[in-house]
Amino acid sequence: MTETGVTWLLDSDPSIRWQVMRDLTGEPDEVVAAERARVATHGWGARLLALRDPDGQWAGGALFPAAAPWGPGQPWTATQWAMILLKDLGLHPHSPEARETVELVRDNCRWEHAGERFFDGEVEPCINGRTVGIGAYFGADVDEIVGRLLTEQMDDGGWNCEQEHGSTRGSFHTTINVLEGLLAYEDAHGAHPEVTAARRRGEEFLLARRLQRRLSTDAVIDPRWARFSFPTRWRYDVLRGLEYLRSARAEPDQRVHEALELVEAKRDAEGRWPLEHTHQGDVHFHMEEEGQPSRWNTLRAMRVLRWAGATL
Repeated sequence: MTETGVTWLLDSDPSIRWQVMRDLTGEPDEVVAAERARVATHGWGARLLALRDPDGQWAGGALFPAAAPWGPGQPWTATQWAMILLKDLGLHPHSPEARETVELVRDNCRWEHAGERFFDGEVEPCINGRTVGIGAYFGADVDEIVGRLLTEQMDDGGWNCEQEHGSTRGSFHTTINVLEGLLAYEDAHGAHPEVTAARRRGEEFLLARRLQRRLSTDAVIDPRWARFSFPTRWRYDVLRGLEYLRSARAEPDQRVHEALELVEAKRDAEGRWPLEHTHQGDVHFHMEEEGQPSRWNTLRAMRVLRWAGATL
């Protein structure tokens, strides 16, 4: 990792700066904490919090805006997407802004499916996995959703929102959402044997397929998974899979080598990674421009390569 690359990453929003300090430059805990505290009051975090409705929701809905007409793609402006982004930005869960938001969402936000309370979850495991991640991170009770997800794991170790419609195979998209949620739950509450076992089976689902290939033919499942995005929304890509494994402190083995080589190949001459894709749909604001060097993807790629022991 070059000094120029570090300077470029640190010349950015507090949400990126504090993670660079923690994960790449090894700053003292108190320095990291001070920078992280700024997420609530400066930059993208403060901007997103300012867009919150008085009742604690964003755009008046849980998964979808209450009244806004849809443009091309899925709108990303409702409550779940905003809270996922606040989690990714690193808004401290004990901050006054976070505590107030969680209380208001708990009291006022209901799922469009059948009016379920937000932290009680919905019926689709991809939505529930994300909700577990939000709730665990911000200190809400999501135990019942976790229990449900454990009963919905499929024989191949994955999860799939289409299971209720007859699907018998795991989906990478659904599985990564559930795995991230269960990991956040264990990070918040400590190791839980059943949750750990489910996560390990889910990790094997990804690893057995080398994070992108079919078991039956070894063909790449979807070439779009090689285009890295942030925010990732509900969609899987190879960098997201690697980031999960890094966060889960999994031991890298030969099954991740192809994925790591893909990441390495995308680094430019200045040691930066581009924002290759944005998922179409309405947003409150853009953090980065598609096709340009991305601090988010550069931070994430550097963390993954450091986890794997690659030279930065």
